[in-house]
Amino acid sequence: MNVHLKTPDEIAIMREAGRIVARAHQAMREAVRPGISTADLDKIAETVIRDHGATPAFLNYPKQGAPNFPATITASINNELVHGIPSPNRILKEGDIISLDTGCHYQGFVGDAAVTLAVGAIPPAVQRLLDVTEKALEVGIRASVLPNDIRSVALAVQNFVERQGYSVAREYTGHGVGRAMHEEPQVPNWWPRSPKAGKRRGWENVPLHVGMTYALEPMVIAGRNDLRELSDGWTVVTVDRSLCAHFEHTIAITDSQPIILTLP
Repeated sequence: MNVHLKTPDEIAIMREAGRIVARAHQAMREAVRPGISTADLDKIAETVIRDHGATPAFLNYPKQGAPNFPATITASINNELVHGIPSPNRILKEGDIISLDTGCHYQGFVGDAAVTLAVGAIPPAVQRLLDVTEKALEVGIRASVLPNDIRSVALAVQNFVERQGYSVAREYTGHGVGRAMHEEPQVPNWWPRSPKAGKRRGWENVPLHVGMTYALEPMVIAGRNDLRELSDGWTVVTVDRSLCAHFEHTIAITDSQPIILTLP
């Protein structure tokens, strides 16, 4: 496995990329309300990213067997886990939840982050799902310290989420971030009991090192974690239509506490 460890100068550039992503998220957060379309949110994010001298990382992102991704953000509503495609026909309603994921290229490096937001008022049980998912991200970040390894981070997230009565998505993982949006290592939100099962998935339990940078992104489901992909080739939904939430930060490993690169 080829894990590229970043220098302090490279991490400083990634911090700027992360700030741009955070500003795009803040602009979308301020705009989320009943009646706005996901295409409107996409335009807001693209404008912020380009106005800060960066380019959208998701726009035209390739995927085998599907058209290139057509937007700056993924906008996933209610039981859509990830990769929802923005559209002027997707209008947010009171009581929806929406997961917004975006990234940018800046001076040769990538920033990547996601958040799930309430649209107007939501029931306390739904708010708890959002709160637990955001807390799971904090738990994963706290576990991202030396001398831990990827397995330690994955199990910290999984154990926390499952103790709250929710499940984690198993087919989708966090990932290394750097000059490319998806680098090694993969950073799952759970870990199989059998080492062979992990290897079958292409996962490798690597120790954390100073200079590692990766996106940690818990994806938490209120019901079963069975998923399917829609005919657009991108949007992933829960089979039982359970609500789901997604929070993500890009972080850098140091010799003490990790640096969150995607804060404002």
